[in-house]
Amino acid sequence: MGLTYTTAVICNAADPSRAFEERFLVDSGAVFTFAPREKLAAIGVEALRRERFRQMDGSLIERDVGRALIRLMGKEDVVPVVLGEPGDASVLGVVTLEVLALGVDPSCGELRPVTLLAVSAFEPSE
Repeated sequence: MGLTYTTAVICNAADPSRAFEERFLVDSGAVFTFAPREKLAAIGVEALRRERFRQMDGSLIERDVGRALIRLMGKEDVVPVVLGEPGDASVLGVVTLEVLALGVDPSCGELRPVTLLAVSAFEPSE
């Protein structure tokens, strides 16, 4: 199986008419979705906090994190999005995949809807 890419629309959560389309590498090992800061700023997505991330080579970087509405495969929701700096890849992370109930099908490497797991709290009977 090779790399999986997908195209999604990123929108300003308060004004979804402000949007752009981006091609993402799907990475279930990445926690958050990364998108270019300049494109996010152009649609009014602002930083809410700053977080540290470990890169594949072990080094640490800091990036701003905001929120954006993402549209993908007929689904949409507001997710955390990292305001990527020049040189950062556009990556679709696992939080976005889980929020949209999507996963990579290992047999073909394509994104597919997944069935979510529901766990109920109950007392076992004796």
